[in-house]
Amino acid sequence: MIRLDASALLILWATGMATFWWVSVRKEEVSRGFTVLVLGTAGVIGAAGGALAIANGSLAFAGVGTGGPVPLALARNLTGAAFLGSVTDAMLLGHWYLVQPRMSREPIKRLTRAVAIAWPFEVAAFLVPTGMFSVFSGAVDDGYNGLLGWFWIACVVTTIVLTGATWLALKERGYAAVMAATGLLYLAILTASGTDLVARAILAG
Repeated sequence: MIRLDASALLILWATGMATFWWVSVRKEEVSRGFTVLVLGTAGVIGAAGGALAIANGSLAFAGVGTGGPVPLALARNLTGAAFLGSVTDAMLLGHWYLVQPRMSREPIKRLTRAVAIAWPFEVAAFLVPTGMFSVFSGAVDDGYNGLLGWFWIACVVTTIVLTGATWLALKERGYAAVMAATGLLYLAILTASGTDLVARAILAG
């Protein structure tokens, strides 16, 4: 049975966005408007998650939504927050270059690097037993004869490939390279979401 705790997911996503906002602005290279964009978006997402949590009668953010013991659930939530928050902020920052075209590329490079660093921790957290290996062995039923497990693998691999392609794009000098990187990050959000959501839904079931 597939089950996804949307409230925990939204709360951790908003938390990650708010945290990695600091990574992009800490050297004061990005204008204050970006702060309004990121924290405003994170606030809406977090508020939606909080409302769902209250409606469902569960505010135990650290221990729900991923299955397994509380320490493992907490680890998965923390890595998920870092992974989803950093890739979302990177995509939003890519758009911000339309507003601030002469801004250094260092902020978006820092966020892209953060995605690459968060990726192995995210993947490892969902491989720790009981984890995604159990889907491939048949010990955990994904409801689709293992198809969702293979979809998860595809998302995992594609996310890091897109992250690497984004990094290479940012090495090019032309302004169009930033827009190309932003487009790649759009796709990376989709695959990163698949990496987290699919594993979370299967293992919580």
